[in-house]
Amino acid sequence: MMEEQKRGNAGSKSHVRIGVIGAGIMGQNHARVLAELPNVELVGIADPNRPLAMKVAKALGCEAVADHKSLIELDVDAVIIAAPTHLHHQVALEAIASGKHLLVEKPIATTVEEGRTIVGAARRAGVTLMIGHVERFNPAVEAIKKAIKGENILSVAITRVGPFPPRMSNVGVVIDLAVHDIDLIRWFTESEIVEVQPQLSSVRATREDIALLQFRTANGVLANINTNWLTPFKARTVHVATEHKYVIGDLITRQVTECSGFKEDGSYSMKHLSVSHAEPLRSELIAFVTAIRSGDAPAVTGEEGVASLEVAIQCLSGTETVTTRKAALRVVDSK
Repeated sequence: MMEEQKRGNAGSKSHVRIGVIGAGIMGQNHARVLAELPNVELVGIADPNRPLAMKVAKALGCEAVADHKSLIELDVDAVIIAAPTHLHHQVALEAIASGKHLLVEKPIATTVEEGRTIVGAARRAGVTLMIGHVERFNPAVEAIKKAIKGENILSVAITRVGPFPPRMSNVGVVIDLAVHDIDLIRWFTESEIVEVQPQLSSVRATREDIALLQFRTANGVLANINTNWLTPFKARTVHVATEHKYVIGDLITRQVTECSGFKEDGSYSMKHLSVSHAEPLRSELIAFVTAIRSGDAPAVTGEEGVASLEVAIQCLSGTETVTTRKAALRVVDSK
């Protein structure tokens, strides 16, 4: 009853009032898109870097505040948490305690336990919790997902490489990059990852900057991720083999090709699939607002965010078997 009432109140307003926590690159992008969405009011942006917050606020016509508590006090319906990952747990719990819906940038938290605590708190409070795995909203990814629907998937291979990032980071390529593709593997196969075989190396960074990750899902799909910060150019590709198709997607150029009709003589048919030009972040935020208004489960749930984080941490630990199964992925209430 509490959940229905809170979500109903937010959905009945003509505009959903949203604030952004964090004025970094992702926070600025969220604020920019929110300011352009119909039936959404960008209320403010919070960041301890006051000049930066004010610069963004002035450009977008909203308020600038120093911290998330001040932003919550602006009578927002929801917040976007684009702050550093180590702050997600505290900020999310305080937003939830104030009855705010929230979209948390990936990864949901620093640890699995923190992620579960966030999910449990959101469920008890009856607020919408969505995780910002924006790659799901890439039109090329959506085209791949549509092409393999109903197919018997055999393997998934994803490459996500590029140059060393100019920004300093306290995480390596697994948490920064591969977690996107762990989520995509789970989404494409509609199955949990149960086996992990990671190969990691640190060449230029203190943390891993090369990762070759192999997986097996509960429904038997073999998958791998190749990711690094050593390639001088960015590349984002997905290859999915099914019983009757081979689908190739370039997530940067947004070109998706489907091969099918394989003959004994080695011939086959090839066609380029239709891919939209929608901005992924815009699609993600529209999905978030829609979930707030409808009260339905968001496109990327908190539980899914926790599951992908758990696999990523498993890769870093070097353990070959993912001990958490579907039953164990249930989010337990925090004490």
